[in-house]
Amino acid sequence: MRRRADALSALLRRIEMPLTHLLLIGVGIIWIYPFLWMVSAAFKTTAEMFGGGLNLIPKEPTLDNFVRAWKVANFRTYFFNTVTVTVSVVALVVTWSSMTGYAFGRYDFPGKKLFMGAIVATLFLPTGYTIIPTFELIKALGLLNTLWGVILAMAGGAHVLFILLFTGFFSSLPQDLEDAARIDGCGFVRTFWNVMLPLAKPVIATAVIMRFMWSWNAFFIPLVFTLGKPELRTLGVGMFAFVAEYATDWTGMAAAATISLIPIIAVFLALQRYFVEGVAGAIKG
Repeated sequence: MRRRADALSALLRRIEMPLTHLLLIGVGIIWIYPFLWMVSAAFKTTAEMFGGGLNLIPKEPTLDNFVRAWKVANFRTYFFNTVTVTVSVVALVVTWSSMTGYAFGRYDFPGKKLFMGAIVATLFLPTGYTIIPTFELIKALGLLNTLWGVILAMAGGAHVLFILLFTGFFSSLPQDLEDAARIDGCGFVRTFWNVMLPLAKPVIATAVIMRFMWSWNAFFIPLVFTLGKPELRTLGVGMFAFVAEYATDWTGMAAAATISLIPIIAVFLALQRYFVEGVAGAIKG
């Protein structure tokens, strides 16, 4: 009787794994299908897009939608505007978030808990509450309707998540690292840049990926700060070029969305290993 029970248990274990894989594959296909359909629609004519149903393979593939999005809808300009804004915002946010996290994670100073509480409190402030003072500040600096104005407006704020990630990581590092750097003659800045920051690659990758996605897909701030100069729009705002008063160019919009998603996928694939390590480390911490 016991042998039968053990054999039945072993059989169930062998069956369980393939069934789990099949279930996950099915869920994955359902989850990714809208994305695949959008990419497929970018290669279809409008008639085939609406008449082809759920078919993913275009009968007569065409690149006209991409040409129209890139040239006619001015996505060539919007793309390079987005690259400039995103790279600048990511660099600024990661730099100062890592420095802030290092200070909070490695040093005790008067008012530390108060400052941390104030930073965390900003997490509950909606963007709509801060857009007016931000707008007035950028205007006073003479940067309204410029890419630098968009960059500073998007890079501003507490970015609480990244600060907490860096704080948790730096606080977990052994004190021996700082002691060894101090013996070698490193000051505060050199210890941070040459010793501590290179160890934070997983957290840096996590911050880069998340901030890259948010900046690349940003809509509200780029819209507000480029109203006077439409040529400074980013891809998120430029999607409106396909929406007219009485009609919408759906295939052109699908092509534009496909173009805008390629850099995000490329960045994620390039930093995927570090991203997983960073998230896993944050969960363990």
